[in-house]
Amino acid sequence: MLSSAATSITVILIVFFLFIEGAGVFTKKPIDDGFLLAVSVDNQVKKIKPSEIKDIYDQKITNWKQLGGKDLPIVLFRAGDITDYYTEEELGKNFEFFPDKINELIAKTPGIIAFFSDKYKAKDFKGRELDIDKIKVSEFLSGEEWFPTAQPIAQMGVKPLIYGTLWVSLGAILLALPIGLAAAIYLSEIAKKRTRSLLKPLIELLAAIPSVVYGFFGLVIIVPLIQSTFDLPVGETGLAGSVVLAIMALPTIITISEDAMRNTPRAMKEASLALGASKWQTIYKIVIPYSASGITAGAILGIGRAIGETMAVLMVTGNAAVIPHTLLEPVRTIPATIAAELGEAPNGGLHYEALFALGCILFIITFGINMLVELVTNRNSHKKH
Repeated sequence: MLSSAATSITVILIVFFLFIEGAGVFTKKPIDDGFLLAVSVDNQVKKIKPSEIKDIYDQKITNWKQLGGKDLPIVLFRAGDITDYYTEEELGKNFEFFPDKINELIAKTPGIIAFFSDKYKAKDFKGRELDIDKIKVSEFLSGEEWFPTAQPIAQMGVKPLIYGTLWVSLGAILLALPIGLAAAIYLSEIAKKRTRSLLKPLIELLAAIPSVVYGFFGLVIIVPLIQSTFDLPVGETGLAGSVVLAIMALPTIITISEDAMRNTPRAMKEASLALGASKWQTIYKIVIPYSASGITAGAILGIGRAIGETMAVLMVTGNAAVIPHTLLEPVRTIPATIAAELGEAPNGGLHYEALFALGCILFIITFGINMLVELVTNRNSHKKH
C-alpha cells in the first residue's frame, strides 16, 4: 500500500509540475522580455498578429495598406541599423544619444516599424508601442510554424510537430503490432521448446540495446534503403522513423504478449481441441481472448516507447518542422524537438516553457492512445463474453 501510494503521488506531482511549467507559456507575449515593437503615432494599424509581423520582417508584407493602414511602404528598423541613419559622432561616444536618435527617426518616418530594447526608449517617446497579445492556446495548437527563437516575434505553432508525432507513431504501431503478435503466437504455441529457448533470450536482448544504436542502424541501413526504393531526394523521412520505432517496440510487445499467452490454462486449450477445433481455431478463439489483457499491456508499453522515443527519431526523420502529407516526407516529432532544443532554451524563458507545453501535449496524446487501446480491448472482451 505504501509503495503504491508513493508511486501514485510521485506520478501526480510530475504531471502537475509539467502542466504548471507548460501553462506558463500562455501568460507571456511572443516577444523577448525587455524588447518592444514601435510604429509612428500616425500609423492607423493598432494590432498585428505574430504571423503578420514575421511576414513583415520576411518582406512578404511590404505596405501598411496590406494590414488595413495607409498606403505607405513599410520601413524595417532594428537597433543595429541605427548607423545607417546617423554617424557615430551623432550617436555620442558612449551612445548616450541613442534613445533620442531612435525617437527622432520614428517621429520622422511614418512607415517605420522599429524593434529595439526598451532601455533605448526615450522619456518623451514620440512613437507608439504595438499591442502584442499573449500567446493563445488556439493559436499555439493551430499555428503552422515552429520557430521559438525567431526575432522579433517567436512563432509558436505546434501543428507540424503534432502531425509528425502522430504520423511516425501510428506508422510504427501499424508495423509493430501485427508482427509482434504473430511472433508471440509462434513462440508460445507453435515453436518447439529448443527454438523458443533460443529465440526468447535474443528477442529480450534487443530491448537492452541503446536507442542511439538503433538510430545509427536506421541512418546507415534503413534511410539509404528507403531513399533508393522510393527514389527520394533524401531518405530521412517519417517512414524511416516508423520502421526504427517499430523495431524498438517489438521486443516489448513480443515478450509481454508471449508470457500472457503461455499463461493460458492447458485445460482450456485441450478442451477446445477435444471439441474438434483446429490448432489455429484454438489460438484465435481461446488463447488470444484469454490473454487479451496481457497483449494490451504489451501493446501499450510498445506504443509508449514509440511515441516517447527521442534519439533514434532525431537521427532518421530529417527534423523538418513542416506539416507532412505522407510518410515519405521529412518530419519532426515532439520528443525530438524537446531533446534537441531544451539544452539551448534559457531556464524560465518563453522557449523553455513552450517546450514544457510540448511535453503536456505529448502526455495527452499518449494518455489518449492508451485509453483508446483499453476501450477497444474491453469492448471486444465484452462482445466475446
